[in-house]
Amino acid sequence: MMEIGDLRAFLVIARHANIRSASAELFQSPSALSKAMKRLEVSLNTPLFDRIGRSLRLNPEGEALLRRAEQLVSLANQTEAEFRGEAQQIHCRIVGPAILQWHSGAHLSTMLQTQFPGSGIAFSSQFEDAAINALNKGAADFALVTQAAISNSLAYGLEAISLGSFTMKLCASSAHPLSAHLSVQGRKKKSIKLKMNDVLAYDFASPDRSLFCGIDRGVRSDGWKDQQAPRKIRFWVEDLQLLLSLVQRGQALAYLPDFALSDPNLFAIDIRSNNKESNQDCLEQCWLVWRPAVASGWQKRFVDRLGR
Repeated sequence: MMEIGDLRAFLVIARHANIRSASAELFQSPSALSKAMKRLEVSLNTPLFDRIGRSLRLNPEGEALLRRAEQLVSLANQTEAEFRGEAQQIHCRIVGPAILQWHSGAHLSTMLQTQFPGSGIAFSSQFEDAAINALNKGAADFALVTQAAISNSLAYGLEAISLGSFTMKLCASSAHPLSAHLSVQGRKKKSIKLKMNDVLAYDFASPDRSLFCGIDRGVRSDGWKDQQAPRKIRFWVEDLQLLLSLVQRGQALAYLPDFALSDPNLFAIDIRSNNKESNQDCLEQCWLVWRPAVASGWQKRFVDRLGR
């Protein structure tokens, strides 16, 4: 008789196309997984894989079983979640750009721990396309992306839940020379209004590629309108934490998400040109993407609570 545990192992092996790689994810020995696949093939009276060297490739029968196995495992997980209730412990895998994890990671973690106490959460930094691919391959439970990544349409089988928005703002710190222009009111509001020429006199730090999709856009990677106001980029960085550190130490100006202003030493710069606001801010929307058709029961319960 077919067992749910063997079907779970089958799905992971099919995704990795390698028993040794699957064993690392499942924390089972390769020999145990080989026996599980043998049991499954015997119970179905058919081989499921073609063996090519050390790799495994689904044969037509394996391909036919794949979607059915996803549905059966999903149903089993959902049933288990419904009957086990709040006592269930899970291991959640969330992938997405580091900046989106910074925005929503703690909130998601709090909600998961509240709903499923003692559960584990693995955050992995990946750009948006890679995050969606990981989700589609079953290597992640949820993916974090911006509106731009799903602006045209979501791939078949995917759904997205809004996690709010934030604004990328030009920031400086109290260690920067521009802080001398801060008034008492400006310190309270954590912002200062300056002319463009005053800002362009100082060095900037910029990522060498988009912090969201990872595409190399040169001087446009952070959203600054360089065609209108060319600036001096002294520091090109790949790491978000380094970008933040350069601003905190007063070595550069840079675009940071508005929630970074929770740092008491940081402030935003609003630029005026010809006595008018010169909007250099960039609004971003954050979305949590998942696959309802193959989701576990705990995922559906989590999304239901998230949407309330």
